[in-house]
Amino acid sequence: MAEIEPVGYYEGELGGKFGTPRQGGIAPSLRGRVIFSKKYASPSSVRGLDGFERVWLIWGFSENRDVAPGLTVRPPRLGGNAAVGVFASRSPYRPNALGLSAVTLLEVAPDGSSITVGGADLIDGTPVYDVKPYVAYADAFPDSRSGFASEAPERLEVVFPEDFPFKGRKLEALREILSLDPRPAYQDDPERIYGLVFDKKNVRFLVRNGRVEVL
Repeated sequence: MAEIEPVGYYEGELGGKFGTPRQGGIAPSLRGRVIFSKKYASPSSVRGLDGFERVWLIWGFSENRDVAPGLTVRPPRLGGNAAVGVFASRSPYRPNALGLSAVTLLEVAPDGSSITVGGADLIDGTPVYDVKPYVAYADAFPDSRSGFASEAPERLEVVFPEDFPFKGRKLEALREILSLDPRPAYQDDPERIYGLVFDKKNVRFLVRNGRVEVL
């Protein structure tokens, strides 16, 4: 079987694993681009793609270095305390470190060099191995059982300083990310300060009294 190679790389606003949404689509204000490699950067490769509203991205967990996948994992949705099989989870630590995300297709570059997407749970520099159109009649099953992840995650209130530099869409994207409480499930220290890289800035925050306070 031939080895797979990236068709391009993701260029986005999140600069590290910490704070990245744990699923695609739950921070819809995020923006990024899939920049195609020279081999695929052609109008021919994206012909007809602008007729679709969403696409699937197949990509690699490129930051998971030197971590051997196990047969069980402890999902954050279960508080990090209960173990399930790796194939019953979307853990990034997998036998093959591949991710799958349904994202909104916002723009297709006329020259085929890139596509702009919204809501991707990828960090800047992530290798993308394939792009496939999302087809609603075949890909959507809203009444299906979803195991321990049957409900959308709860969201926290997020409070920003008055002089915070982000405005508009970027502020809303950051609010969506922080409202999902990016802390590890086992950490609940109200005085601990955390930081995540967003739009090349280190955003520092703490979580106390049920809300996120951006510092």
